[in-house]
Amino acid sequence: MTQNPTATPFTLIGGEAAVHALAGRFYDLMDLEPGYAALRAVHGSTLDDARAKLFWFLCGWLGGPDHYVQRFGHPRLRMRHLPFAIGVKERDQWLACMDQAMRETGVDEALRERLNQSFFQTADWMRNRGG
Repeated sequence: MTQNPTATPFTLIGGEAAVHALAGRFYDLMDLEPGYAALRAVHGSTLDDARAKLFWFLCGWLGGPDHYVQRFGHPRLRMRHLPFAIGVKERDQWLACMDQAMRETGVDEALRERLNQSFFQTADWMRNRGG
């Protein structure tokens, strides 16, 4: 894939349809794969609300429409996640699950590597407990 240096990750990934597929696959994997059990455990009994919020958030975070901000205001990610115990295990499972979802939805390798770096910084900042 030849990348336009001015294109946003949102455009490079394929727009709303691709982001929707990515968010959906992420939560499908979390629900299905035993390797993501600790991550799944910090979510409620249903993933529908989280699935929609991740889609809305990722659209804006990747440089597309600010659906999340329009609905809820500033994301305040760390504050919104403080009620959940997030340690190294949950961080690493989140990152692995997102990487798998990106691979399975066909995100370009160079873009996937770039996003993984950004996801790591954000996910590591979300940790609120050790281990």
